[in-house]
Amino acid sequence: MILAGDIGGTKTNLALYEWTTKRAESLRLESFHSRDYKSLEDILVEFLTPTRSPSSLDSLETEGRGKSEKAQGWSSEPVRLTAACFGIAGPVIDNRSHTTNLPWVVDGRTIAKQFSIPRVQLLNDLEATGYGVLWLRSDELEVLNVGNPPKDRQAMALIAAGTGLGEGILHWEGTSYRPVPSEGGHTDFGPNNDEEIELLRYLRSQYLHVSYERILSGPGLQAIYEFLRDTKKNEPTWLAERIKVGDPAAEIAQAGLQGQAEIAKQALDLFVSIYGAEAGNLALKTLSLDGVYVGGGIAPKLISKLQDGTFMRAFASKGRYKRLMSQIPVKVIMNQQTALLGAASVAGALSLASAP
Repeated sequence: MILAGDIGGTKTNLALYEWTTKRAESLRLESFHSRDYKSLEDILVEFLTPTRSPSSLDSLETEGRGKSEKAQGWSSEPVRLTAACFGIAGPVIDNRSHTTNLPWVVDGRTIAKQFSIPRVQLLNDLEATGYGVLWLRSDELEVLNVGNPPKDRQAMALIAAGTGLGEGILHWEGTSYRPVPSEGGHTDFGPNNDEEIELLRYLRSQYLHVSYERILSGPGLQAIYEFLRDTKKNEPTWLAERIKVGDPAAEIAQAGLQGQAEIAKQALDLFVSIYGAEAGNLALKTLSLDGVYVGGGIAPKLISKLQDGTFMRAFASKGRYKRLMSQIPVKVIMNQQTALLGAASVAGALSLASAP
């Protein structure tokens, strides 16, 4: 049996698989609130040595920690693992990571020793998502641009906004794509028009460094909203109250998608436009002519907005390269377990490689 994990600043998702060389469904999958724990090891202890019966979970978005999505394979006996792989939101160097949005240090060697796992591999979360993309079915994707990729395979790119902003690349190596990690989400934000210049100035008053992640993330959507609120003075009282007591990004998104408040609609317009522009930047820098995949937790929730043309107009608006950009396929990843799939595929390969 193998263990796969998707370690994010908000949630940590863990799953057990019997994975060989084909895509498999998880035997057990649980989601934990990352900030409720001091380390990944604390979560693994709870997950691998369960002392309670699982409760049903409609989706990974359900509130509450330690809830199980599937009861299959549940046992009170300790789990024996042949390999494990974790996708982590942060740079992975020498199989070790200081997580970007959590006060954790994750070390593959430490986990292997503590839990007696023969092979443990850490990946950047977008690297894990890249491996997962290779296993997705067409019905797990929404197409924003069909495009016209070249006959000879080139490269693909990933961009994913959630708690933070992840970016990654998949290079074609002759027989398969190889995901390569990147920390491109932390590059300098580059405004494209007067409004975005003002947004940069607004954020510069709060942060020494304004990266794309400061804008293209859950907290980033809130930052855009606050910029509009403070400069245009058009915040309705009812929305201000909802934001105070709820999840700010979710409240803003809901009000914008339902057309309930002009300021929320403007915030979504600006967010999605900058998202498309940065996706286009990534495609140009990596020459990802085979396609750009939009992942993360935010895109599926904003799919109707992403499909209204705002994203693709900004994506293709690259001057003399507009025609080239229009040829690049762009797809939204709707399967929120893609990083887990990727981590499971890597763990499965590790398990097979170490088998006698």
